[in-house]
Amino acid sequence: MTDRILTVTSQAGPSGASVVNVIGELDLHTAPDLSRVIEATPFGPGEPVVIDLSRLAYCDSTGITVLINAYRRAEAAEARLFLAGLSDDLTRVFRIIGLDQVFAIQPSVEQALDALKG
Repeated sequence: MTDRILTVTSQAGPSGASVVNVIGELDLHTAPDLSRVIEATPFGPGEPVVIDLSRLAYCDSTGITVLINAYRRAEAAEARLFLAGLSDDLTRVFRIIGLDQVFAIQPSVEQALDALKG
């Protein structure tokens, strides 16, 4: 049994965007929670998705795999996908493994939603 906690919620944002809020620790034990919410979130050309990671305390390779799967789903559906609010540590990991070149990353949800307008 794990004492790690992850809370994932999804809400409709402006411009038809879905905002997925991720709070807590994203690891082997909690990654299925995020996967379930992402699978239930609509992706499409007029249905962009923003994943808010600003309150993510920890992310291991399993969590990164879930985010990569979300990217693949967005690509297949021709949907725009943004990651928002990455910590300095997670940003550094993304740079090391090259994911900063793959994902559209914004400092905040608000900036991601603004980028959708342009």
